[in-house]
Amino acid sequence: MPHPHAAENDVIVRVHAAGFTPGELDWPGTWSDRAGRDRTPSVPGHELSGVVTELGYGTTGLTVGQRVFGLADWTRNGTLAQYTAVEARNLAPLPADVDHVMAAALPISGLTSLQGLFDHGRLTTGQSVLIHGAAGGVGSIAVQLAHEAGARVIGTGRAADREVALALGADVFLDLQADRLEDAGEVDLVFDVIGGEILERSTALVRAGGTLVTVAMPPKVHPRDGRAVFFVVEPDRTQLADLAQRLRDGRLKPIVGAVRPLAEAPAALAPDRRPTGKTIIRVTED
Repeated sequence: MPHPHAAENDVIVRVHAAGFTPGELDWPGTWSDRAGRDRTPSVPGHELSGVVTELGYGTTGLTVGQRVFGLADWTRNGTLAQYTAVEARNLAPLPADVDHVMAAALPISGLTSLQGLFDHGRLTTGQSVLIHGAAGGVGSIAVQLAHEAGARVIGTGRAADREVALALGADVFLDLQADRLEDAGEVDLVFDVIGGEILERSTALVRAGGTLVTVAMPPKVHPRDGRAVFFVVEPDRTQLADLAQRLRDGRLKPIVGAVRPLAEAPAALAPDRRPTGKTIIRVTED
């Protein structure tokens, strides 16, 4: 691929580490632009940590040589490359003592969790939250954030996820294959990343005035006396900086699995892979 061009308000980032979402090769934006026009060959991946090498016209807030991390646009070439063009507002400064690999694991899972729990779910201290996929990329971050916020956390997943979820801060864990979901009781917030039958059954658990938040699909069934929200994560520099500070303080730890070189990125995207933890592609050695 040619070296990327820095458009107005863009920066060029030399990518040190990159993350991706399983299944993103099925997203229309991976292969087309905002107008729906074909843009192949395209570069997948949307999470990155690296160093700014070039500023586009009018770009402010970042400087050449600065360490940054964040979220690339859904409909432009992504982060599984040595260099990528990103809107400056999608990035936040990365402190010198935060590892690029750990930072690359944060943007989608971290922003999704913050926005789902607090912006859309309005979670506050003393409330209860049911978090599906509690040991997954998003769920594991959500459990930690909800626990620190002083909420009672009920996590769900497979039996093998129990100890991980409890160690992250879940007060109760339900095995979706062996336990009854209804045993969770009523909660103030359901945070769903699974969709389908689990999403539909979860609506009955939302107490009056509560909220069901999902990133999996628009819900077909809504809570009887509550809200239902479907959302797609958005870049947010302030929230990224908050996540970086939590990481520095040891209050937040993404679960990183395999760390693989760029040459192995195609194999890492294979749909039949179910790795433990988030796979990170190391593009450039620190």
